[in-house]
Amino acid sequence: MANPYAGEVQVVIDGASYDCKLTLGALAELEAGLAAGSLVDLVRRFEEGAFASADVLAVIVAGLRGGGWAGQAADLLQAEIAGGPIGAARAAAMLLARAFATPED
Repeated sequence: MANPYAGEVQVVIDGASYDCKLTLGALAELEAGLAAGSLVDLVRRFEEGAFASADVLAVIVAGLRGGGWAGQAADLLQAEIAGGPIGAARAAAMLLARAFATPED
């Protein structure tokens, strides 16, 4: 079970549960793979509701990698994420929020 105090978010993919986390390495990989802007720009897009599906996928993949998953983004193209696109977007937003939250938040 995901520990929100450790920045983890649970994502269910094809019926299997994964504890995702944006570690520093996962964040670095995410930022390097962004088509536009920085992590700050990505967070801003989520805050403004102006994110793209590619943003959601990139954050989910980074979170999975931070949780120890060894797959590739292409592995998720045909996968069923619990909650559909909205569930995936919520999980991505939570991952970003928890990665940058302080213990007082």
